[in-house]
Amino acid sequence: MSGFVSLVGAGPGDIELLTLRALKRLREADLVLYDALVEQELLELAPQAKRFFVGKRAGRHSIDQEGIHALLIRAAKRGERVVRLKCGDPFVFGRGGEEALALEAAGVAYEVVPGVSSAIAAPALAGIPVTHRGVATGFAVLSGHAEAAFAPALDSIAPNALTIVVLMGLRTRAEIAARLIARGWSATTAAAIVVGASHQGTARWLGTLATLGAAQIDSELAGVIVVGGVVELATQIANEHLSNAALAARSL
Repeated sequence: MSGFVSLVGAGPGDIELLTLRALKRLREADLVLYDALVEQELLELAPQAKRFFVGKRAGRHSIDQEGIHALLIRAAKRGERVVRLKCGDPFVFGRGGEEALALEAAGVAYEVVPGVSSAIAAPALAGIPVTHRGVATGFAVLSGHAEAAFAPALDSIAPNALTIVVLMGLRTRAEIAARLIARGWSATTAAAIVVGASHQGTARWLGTLATLGAAQIDSELAGVIVVGGVVELATQIANEHLSNAALAARSL
């Protein structure tokens, strides 16, 4: 019997934001390889599966990417139904493309199950639309883990041309803000940080590019940075997902 691999997006964390197809694949799975930030509640949706952590936190890898490829291929060739479970969407900074190519090269049958990316979900859950008529007609999603990754992209975006959404950028937020200001963005441009989108303990910080670098973040949860005029709508759009306490704690 030939196996099958599903590259599944788990969404931003809340189990209710999981797609129906993702739920079906988890229930059918023999093996789940899951990343950091995947909630235990999600793993419990795969009651018959073996579960193996292959994620990383703060640059510390439990297993390298080539090792993950080998695990996927080996399990599928044993005839197992494998779910590679990732936060957000598999093809948004999730290395899902690399895994798909490895499976293709090995002749392993696979599929991609899209998930709700935190690039969109985190701003939305904090009352920030990434596009809004008369304010922003588009948005750019960037990785902020290293200046070599985000600098060329930021330099290519004219001031206020797009909403900027940065994933994995909390540690480099000062450099990101400085780069944008040097590029011609006003220091008073609205900016936000949303931590723990759809998780317990979620909160947001509202400020400007001038204050982004010094923003105080007291959460171990992942964060998303949003820059642009749409952030100003956050105080006008009601959102029950964030508690009043969480809103007050980090709003300026």
